Amino acid sequence: MRAITVAEPGGPEVMQWTEVPDPVPQPGEVLVDVAASAVNRADLLQRAGFYEPPPGASPILGMECSGRILDANGVPGWSAGDEVCALLAGGGYAERVVVPAGQLLPVPTGVSLVDAAALPEVACTVWSNLVTVAGLHAGQTLLVHGGGSGIGTFAIQFARAIGADVITTARASKLETLRKLGARTVIDYETQDFVGEVRGATENRGADVILDIIGAAYLDRNIQALARDGHLVIIGLQGGRTGNIDLGALLTKRASVTATALRGRTPADKARIVAEVQQQVWPLIQTGEIRPIVDRSLPMSRAVTAHEVITASRHIGKVLLVTDGAAAAGHNREASH
Repeated sequence: MRAITVAEPGGPEVMQWTEVPDPVPQPGEVLVDVAASAVNRADLLQRAGFYEPPPGASPILGMECSGRILDANGVPGWSAGDEVCALLAGGGYAERVVVPAGQLLPVPTGVSLVDAAALPEVACTVWSNLVTVAGLHAGQTLLVHGGGSGIGTFAIQFARAIGADVITTARASKLETLRKLGARTVIDYETQDFVGEVRGATENRGADVILDIIGAAYLDRNIQALARDGHLVIIGLQGGRTGNIDLGALLTKRASVTATALRGRTPADKARIVAEVQQQVWPLIQTGEIRPIVDRSLPMSRAVTAHEVITASRHIGKVLLVTDGAAAAGHNREASH
C-alpha cells in the first residue's frame, strides 16, 4: 500500500507518499480500507519530531480515519464492507490501517464516508472533556478557545445541542461562521480582551467551563474568566507549556484545572469513550444537530499542502486527506469559505 512517510523530522516537505508494507491485523483488530483521514495539530508536532506515538502504535501519521472494513478478522459485530470511522493512535495517512475493534464507529446516517473522517477525534475529545471531565450541562456557559478549529467547531455545536450557552474566541474572519454554528458571543482574540468580554456576556459571573487549546499563555486569564465552581480543561499547548497560576484566585473560585490528552490512553479507556460517543453523541449527528465541518479535502498525496493550511490557521473545521479511491469518486474539494 501507499502511505505518507517521514524519513526524518522537519517541515511539511519531509512527508512523502510512498510504498510501505500492508498492516496485518492482530486478534481484536480489523483491517480498514481508508477513504480519508483528518489532519490534527498533533500530526504536525509528530512530523516535526516533538510528539512520539504511543508504544506499539504505527509511526505513520494520522489519528482518525474513515473507510470500509476489508477484513473483520473474526471480530464480533463487524463484517467486511461495513462503512466505519475510527479513532487511531497512528496510521491514518495511508491506504489501509488496522484498528482495535473498540475504536470503531459506524458512519452516522446522513454523513458521507469521506466526511466521517472528521468526526472520531473531535467527538471523543469533546465528549470526554466537556462531559466526563467538566460535567457541562444545560444552562451552563462554555468558553471555547480556538473556535474555528475542528475541536472548536464541534464543541460549539455539541454544547448548543445539550442546552449550554457558548462563547468562543477566534480570528475575526471566522467569527460569523462560528456564530452561525451556535456561539452566542464571539470574540476576536487579536483585538478584544476575552476576560472582559466573557464577564460582559455573563453579567460578570464568568464561564462555567473553559475548553482551552492554548495553555500557558492563557492560564492566568482563563482563571480570571472562570465562574465560581468553574472548570478549566486544557487540551493543547499552542501558547506554551509553562505558566504561572494564582492559587488564591483558584481557591476563591473553588475552581478546577485539568489537563488531558486522548492519544496515550489505554485501549480499554478509548473503547469506553468511543462507546459513550456512539450512544450519546452519534444521535445528535444523525438528527443534524451536529455536523462535521470540513474546510477542504485534498488528495492524500498533498499532505504537505494540508499541513501548511493548518500551520497558517487558514481553515475552519477539519482538513481531510482523501485516498485515490475516494478521490476518483469525486470527494476532493477545496475550501468553501
